[in-house]
Amino acid sequence: MERRNNTQLSEFLLLGFSENQPQIQPFIFGLFFSMYLVTVLGNLLIIMAIIVDSHLHTPMYIFLSNLSFVDICFTSTTVPQMLVNIQTQSKAITYAGCITQMYFLLLFSGLDIFLLTVMAYDRYVAICHPLHYMVIMNTRHCGLLILVCWITGVLNSLLHSFLVLRLSFCTNLEIPHFFCELNQVVHHACSDIFINDMVIYITAMLLAVGPLSGILYSYSKIVSSICAISSAQGKYKAFSTCASHLSVVSLFYCTLLGVYLSSAVTQNSHGTAMASLMYTVVTPMLNPFIYSLRNNDMKTALKILLGSITRSRPTDSLS
Repeated sequence: MERRNNTQLSEFLLLGFSENQPQIQPFIFGLFFSMYLVTVLGNLLIIMAIIVDSHLHTPMYIFLSNLSFVDICFTSTTVPQMLVNIQTQSKAITYAGCITQMYFLLLFSGLDIFLLTVMAYDRYVAICHPLHYMVIMNTRHCGLLILVCWITGVLNSLLHSFLVLRLSFCTNLEIPHFFCELNQVVHHACSDIFINDMVIYITAMLLAVGPLSGILYSYSKIVSSICAISSAQGKYKAFSTCASHLSVVSLFYCTLLGVYLSSAVTQNSHGTAMASLMYTVVTPMLNPFIYSLRNNDMKTALKILLGSITRSRPTDSLS
């Protein structure tokens, strides 16, 4: 098999979903463009509502605003490149562009996992240790938790990216995906990928199973505390404070685990690419709806924000 050094490599080919069905490409473009707009606008509204409403300047909503920002960046890493490829009828992405996209995908997907874990810890402290909540979750502690999330995500992304940079690639550079997924890129290399595979498996165990265990532990303690509450109203209020987060965690982890479990069972890479849409595009789009529809504080803040925007329009037009 012909082999080329990675310094000579110019581009990868992202085959997407329907390389043999060009007639449905306009539909795919419109669908993903609409989903991208909804994701960006929805998460921006969440961020702006939290900034505008001083009542939401609490640890829970600080973490939520960070999660919304990460979701915007996560989706922006994949969808715009796919839209450009569809519009230009090109499947190519440069070698540098592919490595860069892979780096940011790893960064923002890791941040999603870490922030969801931190939010579960926040809910655990709020429900299980309410009297000490403001002491434990003070501004310094919240900032430190967010900083640790970013540092861990950056280090993890750098590790995988540097290991990919040392690989040499074959002439067959077609990736049956709509983005440069780490596992797909690594397995298109001609050089030895044993170290890459080992690091992928080890970091997956540490950075996915570890946070998931922390989330499950937090919610097991939360459920025990809620069950110990005597009044039905108290139980409902306690559960409602974490229902939105639990919904997002369930959606994200179920889709993420579903993708990788299915890829381990079947070799249908196109099916895996379709399933990957759930956690890369659909979940970030649904998060704002879940938090706004299931959270009364967010509903109130969004009404205030949208009301202020509506009232400012006549003034702007007169000026």
